[in-house]
Amino acid sequence: MLILIPDTIELDMPVGADTFQIYDASAPFDARHAAAEMLVTWANTNANMQSATQQLTQLRLVQTLSAGPDQAVAAGFAPHIQICSGRSLHDGPVSEHTLALILALQRRIPELIAAQTRHEWVGAMVPAQAAAETRQQYTLAGATVVILGFGSIAATLTPVLRTLGAHVIGVATRPDVRAGTQVVAWSDRAAVLARADVVVSILPHTAATDKICDAAFFGLLAPSAIFVNVGRGKTVDEAALVAALQAGQFRAAALDVTAVEPLPADSPLWECPNLLMTPHVAGGRPINAKALVQAQITAYKAGQCLQNLVTR
Repeated sequence: MLILIPDTIELDMPVGADTFQIYDASAPFDARHAAAEMLVTWANTNANMQSATQQLTQLRLVQTLSAGPDQAVAAGFAPHIQICSGRSLHDGPVSEHTLALILALQRRIPELIAAQTRHEWVGAMVPAQAAAETRQQYTLAGATVVILGFGSIAATLTPVLRTLGAHVIGVATRPDVRAGTQVVAWSDRAAVLARADVVVSILPHTAATDKICDAAFFGLLAPSAIFVNVGRGKTVDEAALVAALQAGQFRAAALDVTAVEPLPADSPLWECPNLLMTPHVAGGRPINAKALVQAQITAYKAGQCLQNLVTR
C-alpha cells in the first residue's frame, strides 16, 4: 500500500509492508504518485490539493493533520474517498494559545506593553482590578466563559478555565452535556452570550458557519465582554467586527485566524482598536500525528471504522 506523506512534517513512519513516499505539499502530483491509496496532508497549498483530486486515481483515504477538514472537503474529492480530520492532534497547543489570548486581554497585556514603550507606570490598574464594578474585566475568577463549538479542544480547555475559577458554558448545534459541561443549542445563544465575560469561538468553517459571527452576533455581547477566535477566520464577518470594536460595543477581541491568510497589508484589522492578532499559530504543531496515521492505516487495511471520519 502506497501512502503519501507531506514534506511539511516529519513523521518517521516505520519500515514494513507499506510504502511511504514523501511529496512536495506545494507542487502538483504526477505519475510517481498515481498508485497511492492514502494521502496525508498538512499545510498543503490549495493547488496541490486540487491536483490530488485529478492525479491520484487510486486514492481511497485522505488523512488531514489539521483539526478542521475544510480544505480537504473543499478540494472536491470523489464521494468514495474517505476524509478524516486531525481532531485531537491540536487540543493541547490550541488550548494553550487560547488561554494566552484570553489572559492577555483580561490582564490588559497589550495596553501595558504600549505603556512600557511610553515609559509610563499604569498605577491606575491596581484599584481598577480590585473595584467590584470592574473586577470581572481583569480576572477569570468568577467569569462566565462561553465556548462556541464544543469539541475536543474545548474539552481540553475547559478544565483549565475552571481551575482559574471560570464558569464555562458551551454552544453547539444541539443541547448536550459534554466533558461535564452544559452545552446549549445555537438557537439559544442569545441568553448565554448576553451574560458572557469571555466568548471563545472554535467553530469550523462550513456553509452554515460562514460569517456566523456577524453584526447581530456582536450586538449580543455585553460592553465589558471580550471575543476570541481560534477556529476559522471565515466564521467571522470582519467588517462587522471592526465596526463593533470601533463603536465600543464590546471591550476587546483577539484573533488567531482571519478570512484571508496571510492578512493583507491594507486590511482594516491591522489598525482596529482593542484588537490583538496572532498569525494562525495556535495549532501549528500536531501532537501524536504519527500514532494517528498508523492507527488509520491499520483500521483501513482491516476494514474497520476510521477515527475522525468526516460526513459529507
